[in-house]
Amino acid sequence: MSRTNRFKAGLQAGTPQVGMWASLASPLATEVLAGAGLDFVVIDSEHAPNDAAEIIAQLQACAAGGSTPAAVRAWWNDRVAIKRILDSGAETIVVPYVQTPDEAREAVASVRYPPAGARGAAGATRANAFGRDAGYWGEADDRICLVAQVETAAAVEAASDIAAVDGVDVVFVGPGDLAADLGVIHDRQHSSVRRALERALAKITAAGKPAGVMAGSIQDARNLLDMGFSMVSVATELVHLRVAVDKVVSELKDSA
Repeated sequence: MSRTNRFKAGLQAGTPQVGMWASLASPLATEVLAGAGLDFVVIDSEHAPNDAAEIIAQLQACAAGGSTPAAVRAWWNDRVAIKRILDSGAETIVVPYVQTPDEAREAVASVRYPPAGARGAAGATRANAFGRDAGYWGEADDRICLVAQVETAAAVEAASDIAAVDGVDVVFVGPGDLAADLGVIHDRQHSSVRRALERALAKITAAGKPAGVMAGSIQDARNLLDMGFSMVSVATELVHLRVAVDKVVSELKDSA
């Protein structure tokens, strides 16, 4: 049952990937995203209330809603958490708060089966079609896409070494936590944050890996793509819902 991770293949082909985070823990909302023509949807379990069952429901919603590849952000760089997410059928996994090359290597070990790693080999999971996909175990290591997040000034300085770790496919810069670490919390456009993004981008691409980032708006996404980021998430469906509702209230109620 051989298949290709289209998100990973797109990045390897040099095609910028534009997507969105799914934070509402809602299969219906995720299905809407999946049918919108995005290059990826990231189901978030770090800051959003997504547990293992809700992740599966949203992976199913992505499959039903369209052809958009689904990724999952783990709640931590934890071997059991990563194993459960991969067993749920995710083929792209985002690991938050990777600070060092050793932590990146730990994440790689968590996504690879022995002897290359330490992922547990369950016999019947959604990932292997409940045991019907006999080829899964031999293909999974190549199919899975590992996205390591760097979210502090220290991690930015280590970005070259993190990106150079074999098995790390993408290094994704988190500007929200980076801004907080730089002392300008919730100010992603601050000059110190933009300089750190530029520094991270240069380090990651010099190591030969694609760089990802979270954008706060459409114009921000355009700017980041122009800078050279290859994986850009345009905020979350929660933010877009809030902005749309606030606009309705402002234009129809507050002005009445």
